[in-house]
Amino acid sequence: MTDDTGRKRARGLDRALDILDHLRAVKAPRRPAEIAQAIGAPKSTVYDLVASLVEHRMLEETGEGGVYLGRRLFFLGLAYQDHFDLTRQAETVLHALTAETREMTQFCMLDGNKYTVAVQVEGRRPFRISADVGQLTPIPWTASGRLLLGGMSEREIMDLVPAEDFTLPDGTQLDVPAWLAEIRKAHAEGFFSFDSIVDTFTHCFAAPVTDRQGACVATVCIVAPKQDAEENYDLYRQRLTEAGRKLSRCLA
Repeated sequence: MTDDTGRKRARGLDRALDILDHLRAVKAPRRPAEIAQAIGAPKSTVYDLVASLVEHRMLEETGEGGVYLGRRLFFLGLAYQDHFDLTRQAETVLHALTAETREMTQFCMLDGNKYTVAVQVEGRRPFRISADVGQLTPIPWTASGRLLLGGMSEREIMDLVPAEDFTLPDGTQLDVPAWLAEIRKAHAEGFFSFDSIVDTFTHCFAAPVTDRQGACVATVCIVAPKQDAEENYDLYRQRLTEAGRKLSRCLA
């Protein structure tokens, strides 16, 4: 295989992954022409890749010319979960944490240049807070993001995060220098919490899950109503950091 052929195949693989990522992000079927426009790829390339992905059951046709993520991805996900035991361990830890605090708990990770909730256990109270598992969220909007970026340089952080993600849900611009300082502080303390940026009634706590090199690869979180968070701040922080250390031992 020539270098040119190898580069073409690599670009084709990148485009195929772009297609899968786009469908995951929009959470709805799309026609190949719509996908091509969204990812900035030639229509002919996208049509060819979609046909190949359908043939391999990575995509499924949905009628009216649309395609969506295929069931083969589900089985690949199951295989990954069997191998990546941390998610199962996380679910056990979250259930115990929710049983003690009654609050919603989460296990969160980075997915490319976005943040996502990988595992979630809803709170045990009449008024329930919930979030969408797997939804991609701008990293600067999250408490976990301050920890997940802690091992990176400022240049690496700024190269990773898209400029538009510094626009907050209310339309204001994030104070980037203050945000970078929060990342350094969270990394040093092994904890971060703040009143949620995406709503007006919750407080988010996050603690790191670290690998054997000490890098934060995931977080455990508690999302609580502000009043409960204030009344139980020390308890929630203690229990959450203990949960993070327990999961970190799984990676040691």
